[in-house]
Amino acid sequence: MASYRDPIDIYLLRVLHTLLVEGSVTRAAVKLNQSQPAISAALKRLRDITGDPLLVRGKSGMVPTERGAALLEPTVNALHEISRIAMQQSRFDPASTMRRFRIGSPDYLNILFVPRLVEAFRKAAPNAALELHPLSLDAHYETALEEGQFDLVIGNWPEAPRRLHRRDLFTDEVVCLVSKNHPHARTGLTEADYLRAAHLAPTPFSSTQRGPIDTYLARARLKRNVVVMIPYFSLAPALLLKTDLIFTATRRFSEYHARFLPLAVLDSPIDFPPVQYYILWHSRSHLSDEIQWLIGLIADSI
Repeated sequence: MASYRDPIDIYLLRVLHTLLVEGSVTRAAVKLNQSQPAISAALKRLRDITGDPLLVRGKSGMVPTERGAALLEPTVNALHEISRIAMQQSRFDPASTMRRFRIGSPDYLNILFVPRLVEAFRKAAPNAALELHPLSLDAHYETALEEGQFDLVIGNWPEAPRRLHRRDLFTDEVVCLVSKNHPHARTGLTEADYLRAAHLAPTPFSSTQRGPIDTYLARARLKRNVVVMIPYFSLAPALLLKTDLIFTATRRFSEYHARFLPLAVLDSPIDFPPVQYYILWHSRSHLSDEIQWLIGLIADSI
């Protein structure tokens, strides 16, 4: 018959989580406002309970064993559930909340929803704060969601982590944005016109990673002539005004700017796949009334 081992209490869970994150008994003691001997004693108890060293010495400090690393996520989830049990849940009231909400989003999405979102947010939650943070495809947004640095992420990347919760917002088509004085503004574009023309494109996220447009073209064995690259989508409309450049973007983005600037939106002669926009969030906040309220507010603002 298997022997029964001492259960892990809340204190030991907090010590385990802090040690796994900090990788140091000293830093864990400071963070938990405990003495180093107390943390060392707690680590010994954890090792006895789990039958594993959990952390071992490495070149630059303590590193988790395979068992220790595997325990990080369930420890985070356990502490989150315990905090929910310990706190008396009151009904969320947007009008009185003073919470600071943090959303990560690529800059090219912001113009599509931020103005209406901010208007709705200020009306519904006048005492709360809202932060919009820029991010790119190579940003560690999954970690930011897991650690609570972001509450939500809005994206449209072809592949999103399946471990995250997701709510689809809308699908958009790919079009071409040009100056109204562009040679093809009235006649439209053929595939040959598109491939021969001068293009404006966002700077790749890395030297080894193409953007979604050029990735699709490469798979179709086609190549466009990109002559200007920019780090931010928001620069594109102004750069098109007095040039012969073509900017390939989504219809909502293009039509928004064409309403205020002398720009023309042309159908793409290339059959690019549609773009799906969605909201992502981590399990740590899935049951939060505040986060579910914000998700609904964003969906209503699109």
